Amino acid sequence: MQELDQVKINFDSQGLWILNIALAIVMFGVALGITLDDFKRLLHKPKLLFLGIASQFIMLPLVTFLFVYVVRPQPSIALGMFMVAACPGGNISNFMTHLAKGNSALSVSLTAFATLIAIVMTPFNFQFYGSLYQPTAGLLRDVALNPFDVLEVVGMILGIPLLLGMFVRKSFPELAQRLSKWLKPFSIIVFVAIVIIAFSKNLDVFTGYIDHVLLLGITHNFLAVLLGWFLAKSLKVSLRDKKTIAIETGIQNSGLGLLLIFTFFNGLGGMAIMAAFLGIWHIVSGLVLAYFWSFKTAKAQTVIH
Repeated sequence: MQELDQVKINFDSQGLWILNIALAIVMFGVALGITLDDFKRLLHKPKLLFLGIASQFIMLPLVTFLFVYVVRPQPSIALGMFMVAACPGGNISNFMTHLAKGNSALSVSLTAFATLIAIVMTPFNFQFYGSLYQPTAGLLRDVALNPFDVLEVVGMILGIPLLLGMFVRKSFPELAQRLSKWLKPFSIIVFVAIVIIAFSKNLDVFTGYIDHVLLLGITHNFLAVLLGWFLAKSLKVSLRDKKTIAIETGIQNSGLGLLLIFTFFNGLGGMAIMAAFLGIWHIVSGLVLAYFWSFKTAKAQTVIH
């Protein structure tokens, strides 16, 4: 069986164009729920701001690097893990936080900050850790990746929809509310559709190599959730905030990761399979965790009453 570091997932230019448009629409939908007050709210709570940003953009990429260094997966799989860990929180983290009875206002505010910061931090973290780990550094040299090209794509997919969505929210609040309700479930449907389309012509590759990423992906997600939880616990924040930080840290925007993989790495096998699996697994694990916390909260309230 061909090594994953040489396998390519075929995804034509039309499919890539559709993926770009779909992700931009998803980010626009997220931005419809964001206002300038969300930025101001976190600026007045610097501890939560520092906690949320440090957990996603400093600690998670570092923990991912240490995890990769210990388990030493195939280089393309490791690069896929670095890519997903470098991406901001997932588009459905706000919904999951609400379901988990977490701090929805904090979740939305962190999404706003993370989206803005990711324009710079996603390319930086990916390039830094990908180059720091010797087996993946060779893959980066082979594709001659220019971090500024990644910065441009991330800026267009995250930055422009963020500004446009916030503008519509401020100028046309009723329209923004109606669109937001329709676009919320769209993010999950889009990601699942993207994975199906991307792998429909490469089903043998996906099924043949899924066992290579299954345990690694689940363990990585478990570590990410624990990281957010215990970082929040160390700063003695409320239970609602701990849930929120854990979800924001554990659920990444794997759709953005897949876009960058197909754009700059021509669907490199290990990267694409890892990002696709993590994207689907994040939906599953996030919903299970959210329902668990929701059940515990409801049970505790019943006991109190």
